[in-house]
Amino acid sequence: MSTGNASAKKKYKVIGTRPIRHDGADKVTGRAKYGSDVRLTGMLYGAILRSPHAHAKIRSIDISAAAALPGVHAIVTGKDIPEPGDRIVELGEGSVNMRHLATNVLADDKVLYRGHAVAAVAADSADIAAEAILKIVVNYEKLPPVIDVREAMKPGAPLLHNNIFTKEMGSPITDKPSNVAAKFYYEQGDADAAFKKADVVIEREFQTATVHQGYIEPHTSTAQWHMDGRLTVWTSTQGSFSVRQQVAELLEMPQSLVRVVPMEIGGGFGGKITVYEAPVAALLSKKTGRPVKITMNRADVFQGSGPTPGSYMKVKLGADKTGKLVAGEAYIAFEAGAYPGSPVNPAAMCVFSCYDIPNAKVTGYDVCVNKPRSNAYRAPGSTQAAFAVETVLEEVAEKLGVCPLEIRLKNAVKEGTRRVDGPVYPRIGMVECLEAIKNSDHWKSKLTGPNRGRGLGVGYWFNAGLKSSVNLSVNIDGKVTLVEGSTDIGGSRAGLAMQLAETLGITAHDVVPLVADTDNVGYTDVTGGSRVTYATGKAVYEAGLKVIDLLVDRAALIWEVDATQVRYEDGAVHGPGGKSMTFKELAAKLHESGEGITATASVNPHSAGGAFAVHLVDVEVDPDTGKTQIVRYTAAQDVGTAIHPAYVEGQMQGGAVQGIGWALNEEYFYDAEGTMRNSSYLDYRIPTCFDIPNIETIMVEVPEPTHPFGVRGVGEAPICPPPAAIGAAIYKAAGVRMLSLPMSPPKVLHEILKK
Repeated sequence: MSTGNASAKKKYKVIGTRPIRHDGADKVTGRAKYGSDVRLTGMLYGAILRSPHAHAKIRSIDISAAAALPGVHAIVTGKDIPEPGDRIVELGEGSVNMRHLATNVLADDKVLYRGHAVAAVAADSADIAAEAILKIVVNYEKLPPVIDVREAMKPGAPLLHNNIFTKEMGSPITDKPSNVAAKFYYEQGDADAAFKKADVVIEREFQTATVHQGYIEPHTSTAQWHMDGRLTVWTSTQGSFSVRQQVAELLEMPQSLVRVVPMEIGGGFGGKITVYEAPVAALLSKKTGRPVKITMNRADVFQGSGPTPGSYMKVKLGADKTGKLVAGEAYIAFEAGAYPGSPVNPAAMCVFSCYDIPNAKVTGYDVCVNKPRSNAYRAPGSTQAAFAVETVLEEVAEKLGVCPLEIRLKNAVKEGTRRVDGPVYPRIGMVECLEAIKNSDHWKSKLTGPNRGRGLGVGYWFNAGLKSSVNLSVNIDGKVTLVEGSTDIGGSRAGLAMQLAETLGITAHDVVPLVADTDNVGYTDVTGGSRVTYATGKAVYEAGLKVIDLLVDRAALIWEVDATQVRYEDGAVHGPGGKSMTFKELAAKLHESGEGITATASVNPHSAGGAFAVHLVDVEVDPDTGKTQIVRYTAAQDVGTAIHPAYVEGQMQGGAVQGIGWALNEEYFYDAEGTMRNSSYLDYRIPTCFDIPNIETIMVEVPEPTHPFGVRGVGEAPICPPPAAIGAAIYKAAGVRMLSLPMSPPKVLHEILKK
């Protein structure tokens, strides 16, 4: 269902409708081409040897037996990657130190996690390549691993790097190497003084486990090094230009010589931005002169690509007797994995983002541990932070005897509220989302049955702007070809086509959207940060306006009148004396009246106002096993303007499902040696249809003022509330307050038995 300004929605003819997606037929018939579908003449198959140790020095690598195996054509190690130096490179959604990226792609003198890539082979078949890597002999000197973020922060903990020093505001604050790569700090008001005056103060500690994004398609890339020195990479990625930049930087090539062809992508959620196998395939192709494909198996994906980090957090809230929050304090330590770069800074910015807290301070730490380097996962950092602050807020409400929903309404951020990290909110829909839940059938319904509880949770994500480019071409049959550089993960082809159709006054299927490679469209940042429908949509709109101007000029030429006498309205040009032509009629005359009509646009908008989500959940907890079953679930979210409501609902439901998995079951199991013991979907348990009820959605439409159609990104906010909401519901059902994720049956049962 949807709430919002009905009269505002009437002005749209295409936006708000539900056309069949443009790529739907190819997807459902299997004709769509994914990364593993690439087949090239003379193609070789690659395999990567990975470390069996979580922390070890590499004393030597003997490749002679592998090289002698019939069918093996080339072998590469970390020595084949040029020394990149300590250069920080911006990748469109986060930055990376190139030395760290290089040694993560192929280890140099140390391995830093179980599954760290050490060497790679190209052979005639995947079976030969797999056999060959087993013949590579690596002499390791094992070192003690450190797996837990708190242990890694202690003096005397095993040190991963001897050249990482704790930085604050970009500068080192110590001259001693440390696993703590960075410290972040935000403050407003006087939190210490406010806590002393508060009527109630609650402080709790939290832990969350390492969690994978759970995409179904594994990482896969095919590379062909051409005889003229150019390189083509076919890959499944969230950002073809980001892959181009990373590969070019790693191989010391001009970016103009690297062409990246984005294939269809079977999920990413932030995990397919960093490169892993693509540079390795390129190196092997350069050595062999033949195309090389590398596809990770499932265990490699779990152990050798970037999950979201585990964390340790402390959150303290102070409130007066009416429930008004007066002070907040948060301590957040995230596991960066083997290399710096966890999303702890976004977590620090998001932790108090939903509430107006005049006095607050937040400290965040980016900590290296012997796990894969962490990566983004749908609102990176915000889910962990929301779990902590929402759980403490529930306890504050209980102690004061205040309704959990009312305490949130009392403290909700509004336009003009300043976040602890500085920004002041523009027009936002936090209050409207809470009111939508308050008015919902779910909230008004009675909770029946034993061992059942109802919980509420709130979450926020900034949303991003960043750079996008599009090209438009008007065809003589009245269709418009839309070429864009944003890889389509969640239906963005349709969303962008609909925005162009609305701009031009034509139908959604009169637009033909194409995702181009890096040689055929202007620079476009990654599909991530909830930016595509917003930012690429702005580029589409601006290019559409240029097309309208050109159509007006062409109609004026045909009618032999001044262009000022022609106007464009409702998909048609209108001139003096009642003259008019529809878009299709004018398009048919383009060739005979002059050159074709094309337009381009590139934009770089500032970050949007962000999105808020409020989730309500009913659960039933089995007191004998600790198993939690979701009984009913409702998700409300400020979606700005729902371009294609079905896709918006899908994003809200998909994010909720991932958050449910994060809340109840998903975690990396590591043993004391740093080996992941559940690196398959048999043992790493994501939700199935048996775990999830129908997820009811309420689309709250508070238009984003910086977008011509009021678009807000919707893909990330819905993953934030589920753990907190489910934790609150478990407390109501079983009387135990869960402070660590996942809230799996053994953990819940343990707390029940303790009680």
